[in-house]
Amino acid sequence: MSEHVTPEAAEQLVQDVSAWYAEQIMKERRAPEPDTELLTTLKEQLAACAADREALQDAGPQEVAEIAVRYAARASELDGK
Repeated sequence: MSEHVTPEAAEQLVQDVSAWYAEQIMKERRAPEPDTELLTTLKEQLAACAADREALQDAGPQEVAEIAVRYAARASELDGK
């Protein structure tokens, strides 16, 4: 991914990953016997997404690019699950 990624594009990547975690949390909560450890992990990951989204508000081009690369990789990894 180029270092010239826009903050909006990076935010969309973070939002996509956040949506995946939110969906998994909902599915797990609806399970007959929710896995509390998995729920905790998913909630932590969702909170990390929120923190990164917040960080994008004041991020410089290098940090925007780093966040975009990280979330593009995570989105690709989650698509494989």
